[in-house]
Amino acid sequence: QVQLVESGGGLVQAGGSLRLSCAVSGPTFRSYRMGWFHQAPGKERVFVAAISWSSGTRYYADSVNGRFSISRDYAKNTVYLEMNSLKLEDTALYLCAAGPVSVNYYSRYSYDYWGQGTQVTVSS
Repeated sequence: QVQLVESGGGLVQAGGSLRLSCAVSGPTFRSYRMGWFHQAPGKERVFVAAISWSSGTRYYADSVNGRFSISRDYAKNTVYLEMNSLKLEDTALYLCAAGPVSVNYYSRYSYDYWGQGTQVTVSS
């Protein structure tokens, strides 16, 4: 069983930055791909970024490419999402996810484990 705990969310002005963390534990997570999704109230869960623990291959949604950066720290068993140049439309609950490596890195159905999420609110 993989367990995920997110932290680092908060209130930030448009144009500002935040760094989200996802602490990972469990017997097999290093063979997985890690993803970040966001979900606004009443809306679908949307892919933001993903990284493979083993290869470090990264993927980004077009809406965040160039602004957000995903990384992992082996020693700390933690995945990070560095968010820069934040926009009002980035406001959402951000969830960390883990799942087997698959072609569909952008699909929520490719991930088996989820954290509770951390709220990011961008103000004008």
